[in-house]
Amino acid sequence: MNIKRVIKHLSVGQAAVRRSFPRAALQNIERTIAQVEQTHAGQIRFAVEHALDMSPLLAGQTARARAIEVFSQLRVWDTEYNNGVLIYLLLADRDVEIVADRGVHAKLGPAVWESVCKEMEAAFRQGKFEEGVIAGVRSVGVHLARHYPQVGAKTNELSDQPVIL
Repeated sequence: MNIKRVIKHLSVGQAAVRRSFPRAALQNIERTIAQVEQTHAGQIRFAVEHALDMSPLLAGQTARARAIEVFSQLRVWDTEYNNGVLIYLLLADRDVEIVADRGVHAKLGPAVWESVCKEMEAAFRQGKFEEGVIAGVRSVGVHLARHYPQVGAKTNELSDQPVIL
């Protein structure tokens, strides 16, 4: 058990999410997801969580493990072409994880997602949360457009609205 991490998670509350992502920022992120999704056939979700609950925290759950849980809970895996991507931010750890469905993951792999995460985390260290998420969404969109070009009418299988957990 990492005491510093436990203390950090206990000290970061829902108010931190509201400060980092006010309503206008969330609306801008939603608009960006909708715009970016018009350039490809993939599906993007963004979720932010202030901190882990005590039980998973004490068990040492990583941001990656939690992102995989959220990927499942939000049914990002449940798209027709297996091309859903979750961008997950665990605010207490300032850790970004990208979980891609098997179709996307097979085409891109973890190195691509790690570079997008690093770009976002650099913006977050400067307190630029909205800008970091928007840059991440756009980067994911570029990769999806390359492998899942938009053909015909766009069907939006997943909501574009950011999820606050």
